[in-house]
Amino acid sequence: MMKKKLYIFIVIILSFLIFGTYKIFIENKTIVEKDTILAMDTQISWVIYEKPSLYPLDLNAKIKTRINELVKLLSVTDENSEIYKVNHHQERDIKLSEDTKNVVLFALQMAEKTNGALEPTIYPVLREWGFTTGKYQIPDETTIRDLLNYVDYRKVSLKENQIYLPDGMQIDLGAVAKGYIGDEIIKILKANNISSALINLGGNVQLLGTKPNGDLWNIGLKSPNSQDYIGILRLADCAIVTSGNYERYFIGEDNKRYWHILDGKTGKPADKHINSVTIVTKQGKLGDALSTALFVMGVDEAINYWKQNKDENDAFEMILITDDKKIYITENLVDSFTLQDKYKDYHMVVVTL
Repeated sequence: MMKKKLYIFIVIILSFLIFGTYKIFIENKTIVEKDTILAMDTQISWVIYEKPSLYPLDLNAKIKTRINELVKLLSVTDENSEIYKVNHHQERDIKLSEDTKNVVLFALQMAEKTNGALEPTIYPVLREWGFTTGKYQIPDETTIRDLLNYVDYRKVSLKENQIYLPDGMQIDLGAVAKGYIGDEIIKILKANNISSALINLGGNVQLLGTKPNGDLWNIGLKSPNSQDYIGILRLADCAIVTSGNYERYFIGEDNKRYWHILDGKTGKPADKHINSVTIVTKQGKLGDALSTALFVMGVDEAINYWKQNKDENDAFEMILITDDKKIYITENLVDSFTLQDKYKDYHMVVVTL
């Protein structure tokens, strides 16, 4: 049994929008423009608030064009994409477009920073589990061990726009691509003088500015164990990215749940007793990368990573929800988060330096 990562329903009821992983509460005001597009197996939606006289008429078309451009470059399953061509032309150098080079470079940098917790070369193992084909299975130990010989981001050679992969190795940019797309949409909005907008990319939400009235956005964070939301984040002008073991999974013949976030060292679903990781940061691509990497790391290592990167340009905040009903939240998010009453049995742990 497979559960889609995104529960696709966008409902405007009185004063809130529901976007899959999140519930977004808004003022009862007119949405000047909204649109949606299916890309990378995700419904990408956006709502834009601006005075009609200032709203560029072709803005939605610009956004869709940019999304389609990036999908044609970064999709791991589209036979016409650059990444597909990289994966199926081994033992030769391939020249990448500037966008693809930028995303590959970022993925490799984050793999290095997280010591392989983010592993962009995990694709052969991910495919064997069936998460990219829909043919779900539990690979035997020998198969996993053999495929792990092709998993090692350090063996990818990227020099300027030329990429080289050893024979048998393949890359998947799914852990950063949606964040990069969200960042590009924000660039388009800013270039067109839009100051208030909300973008939904499945497990990613990116906020431009505040609500039209200047208030913070109210983002309902989904519970890992139900369709309800566990708490509300009040934020503005940031990216909020969640990865969890409830998003894409199947139930094996042994009646156990197997999810799509794999540990590059074991080739199996990362199981460090975390149900979900939520990252709040300025860059969508960073949030995307870290939500996966910290899920693989586990609580202790994730907290250490947060402390070590607190004062750098890629600083972030996080919420970790564990399977023993604990919510680890970094200190700068405490005043922005309200736990729903029905989840008061969860224990809040404030993470400090």
